[in-house]
Amino acid sequence: MNALEHQLHYPLADALPAPAQTLAVAPGIRWVRMPLPFALDHINLWLLQDRIDGQDCWTLIDCGIASDATRALWSRLFDEGLDGLPIGRLLCTHNHPDHVGSAHWLQQRFHAPLWMTIGEYMQARVLSSRLPGADAQATAAHFRRHGIAPGPLLDEIRERSGNHYAALVPAMPEHFRRIRDGETVAIGGRLWRVVVGLGHSSEHAALYCEADGLLISGDMVLPRISTNVSVWELEPEANPVDWYLEALDRFESCREDTLVLPSHGRPFTGLHTRLGQLRAHHAERLEAMMAACRREPHSAAQAVPAMFGRAFDAHQLTFALGETLAHLHSLWYAGRLRREVDADGVVRFAA
Repeated sequence: MNALEHQLHYPLADALPAPAQTLAVAPGIRWVRMPLPFALDHINLWLLQDRIDGQDCWTLIDCGIASDATRALWSRLFDEGLDGLPIGRLLCTHNHPDHVGSAHWLQQRFHAPLWMTIGEYMQARVLSSRLPGADAQATAAHFRRHGIAPGPLLDEIRERSGNHYAALVPAMPEHFRRIRDGETVAIGGRLWRVVVGLGHSSEHAALYCEADGLLISGDMVLPRISTNVSVWELEPEANPVDWYLEALDRFESCREDTLVLPSHGRPFTGLHTRLGQLRAHHAERLEAMMAACRREPHSAAQAVPAMFGRAFDAHQLTFALGETLAHLHSLWYAGRLRREVDADGVVRFAA
């Protein structure tokens, strides 16, 4: 456990749900953990006891990627871990593959409606369909513009991005029920307020129950790692660091004893401490970018070592460069950096 984690409290200690099993975290709420084939090797999903149209069922928050392993674990859970009750509603916090990948398969199996914000649903439809602007060529052009030179690395990024999202989210449900910021959603006798935040994704929805001090935070507040905030090819002028920091303010009104149920890591208390840690983390990274660009102009690719201090493979580099660019954009929008484009079309930032 690192020093920051010592400032948080983990009520369940080291307890984790076993594969294809659930673990109770609060009355009527069960924790499911699904594997991911990445360095971040798991996602937490949440089953909430519910009653819809007179039928006892579960509302499922997020659903894992579309993969044989995920489907096999879900099938075991259907047989052994859900008390014989169906999934009556799917609610996905945002469009990333680990959160929405199995939504189409689950909806077909249970005929359960999908609830999402409109921004997240529409972006998932665009990305899974690989529409122009969200395809391999657009991704390669984006990374070329920000300093990845033509060659094997750019070719690997192009090849990987061509099928990555669609492989993990091969289809989306054709219909959904929109949820909106501030809306109250009744689930199993509890009232949950939808808290929408930008920065990590287009219109991320967390759920907060004031009465019981529960926050299903999705990826917006994680206990151990910082949430990725990146600039991507579909929205190349985005300012996600500022949007994300603004979103963190929306959780300040939560109760001091709030139990946070995050998408990665373990349930914890100490939400307000964690909000302060995340703000400090981004302040440090912004100053690291300023220091680098005072020395000489930097493309986002050139600035990655100053941001992270280590090398990455092609998969990890896409996120590292996207987050580096996000911090450079924050400083550019604030007027602390200027943006220049060289004769090769590469963008560089200078103090």
